[in-house]
Amino acid sequence: MSSHREAPEIAQDPVADSTDVYAFVSPDTPGTVTLIANYIPLQGPAGGPNFYSFGDEVLYEIHVDNDGDARPDITYQFRFRTELRNPDTFLYNTGPITSLDSPEWNSRQSYTVSRVQNGQTRVLASGLSCPPCNIGPLSTPKYAQLAEHAVHSIPGGIKVFAGQRAEGFYVDLGAVFDLGDLRPFEHLHSQYGMHVFSSAAPGVNATAMLNVHSIALQVPIAQLTTSGHPVIGVWTSASRQTALLWDAQQGRKVHSGPFRQVSRLANPLFNEVLVPLGKKDLWNTRPPSDDKLFASGVTDPELARLLPALYPGVFPNLAKLNKAGKPRADLAAILLTGIPAGVVPGFTNYTGSVQADMMRLNTSIPASTNPHPLGVIAGDLAGFPNGRRVFDDVVSVELRAIAGATVPLVDKTFTPDAAAGQVTDGLTADSVPAGFLDWFPYLGTPYSGFETPAR
Repeated sequence: MSSHREAPEIAQDPVADSTDVYAFVSPDTPGTVTLIANYIPLQGPAGGPNFYSFGDEVLYEIHVDNDGDARPDITYQFRFRTELRNPDTFLYNTGPITSLDSPEWNSRQSYTVSRVQNGQTRVLASGLSCPPCNIGPLSTPKYAQLAEHAVHSIPGGIKVFAGQRAEGFYVDLGAVFDLGDLRPFEHLHSQYGMHVFSSAAPGVNATAMLNVHSIALQVPIAQLTTSGHPVIGVWTSASRQTALLWDAQQGRKVHSGPFRQVSRLANPLFNEVLVPLGKKDLWNTRPPSDDKLFASGVTDPELARLLPALYPGVFPNLAKLNKAGKPRADLAAILLTGIPAGVVPGFTNYTGSVQADMMRLNTSIPASTNPHPLGVIAGDLAGFPNGRRVFDDVVSVELRAIAGATVPLVDKTFTPDAAAGQVTDGLTADSVPAGFLDWFPYLGTPYSGFETPAR
């Protein structure tokens, strides 16, 4: 998964767990970039009576680096406040919620968004309403329209949204973490001699019919870039205060002290697949500028060594490459520095020599009129790893890169295995039942508990 339950500590703190980051030139609003950070993974829609919400005690941030040092030059901060109108009912709502100020909506959230630059914090807007969770046709009729009212225009030509959305990341978790089974190729798996699979099978989207909570911004490009430098690096983080006490008299937790980062995310699957188990919690607490500490997981990825063993005879050229022990410069470029000019014709998202996990976006490349979910490797320079759009097939792209498909970008003498350009978990954007929107905030309408069958 992109970053769902990716480390031991944060798996116990889903409210602060970032699941996905998206950054792309807005296809319907020229001159702007859309940034999306998702939190609270794997939400079952029927989550009542205590439906999902952002953490009032969590500091959520979206960071932008525009000078290549992997340190934030611009940060958007989000703080949430929950209002319980009637503490004497167990109900989230006491009737249909037909508007964001409906008196029938008992437990609601609002938020403040601030911009931090050059050490100065400026509140852009406060008291912005989140939409409710999508409960069902009686509680949240006309939900899509209700959620549209939670898209706010704030000073600076910025749009903002914070609330529940349908999970847009598609991945076959059940197979991938069953000892690296890729269902379309499972008959080629070693199967450890058990002979379980005799033929290929279609992928199964484990995140289908699940929701997330999204923080989305649409910002004019000029507010994010510096003159002559169109490439930005983007990541998100969540922080908690250092002290937590239980107030027995009030029956609640009390938070105090300075904020410390407990979660971060940029490129999909980075901490999930490339950082070893013993360092995952550490990685979540460090800034991208420290990622040289974890670079060996990129230049010598464990999964690249496992593929020839799991699929005997399928990846002989990858096996030779692994044996040679040469660091994977292609993966370092894709994930740690950006791709320099001259490697892919007409394209660069290079931010410099500082190795850092950032979602790099060249804002001078317009949105594609004919987008391809495989992005840059399919010739669509507006897609992943040039930022990431909500529908991009990042699992297939990263599997193919790790399998050796991108090595010729830096070593013309290497011939990838035939399977490297075909490997996939068997899913496409059509695997997302809710689909996607063509307008902000782009992720689809969340699934309701009433309409979602039991899993």
